[in-house]
Amino acid sequence: MPAKKRATQPSSFTDEERAAMRDRARETEAEARWQKSKEAGESACRAAIAEMPEADRALAERLFDLIQNHAPVLMPRTWYGMPAWANVEGKVVCFLQGTAKFQTRYATFGFTDAANLDNGAMRPTAFAVREITPEVEERIVALIRRAVLKVEE
Repeated sequence: MPAKKRATQPSSFTDEERAAMRDRARETEAEARWQKSKEAGESACRAAIAEMPEADRALAERLFDLIQNHAPVLMPRTWYGMPAWANVEGKVVCFLQGTAKFQTRYATFGFTDAANLDNGAMRPTAFAVREITPEVEERIVALIRRAVLKVEE
């Protein structure tokens, strides 16, 4: 037996309202995908931190907290196995390279070209970090905030 056809009723929404609802549905789907990616990235980042030697792990955990608190728009993830934080486009903005990664003397907190740190003809892209003192924390927070600001054109 064939299915019965429903009588069509005129829609109570205008074309603009239906378009707005479709746009919002797409935004909601995008937000859900981003949140899922953020959760996966955070899990991977925390796992990379957990595998670090104690001194590097302490730096990484403190840095993780600072970035989450002062630049929540950045998404935690890993980058070449290192803890890193990416912008909404998925581009890594900053990262922490532990001493064990390349057998270096200091851990390195670095920025990529996705960071908005341009200031003149030369800019710093990495900093050697032995410990996060209140002064170092203040400098890191200032750099992170500046790195995620949109550059005015």
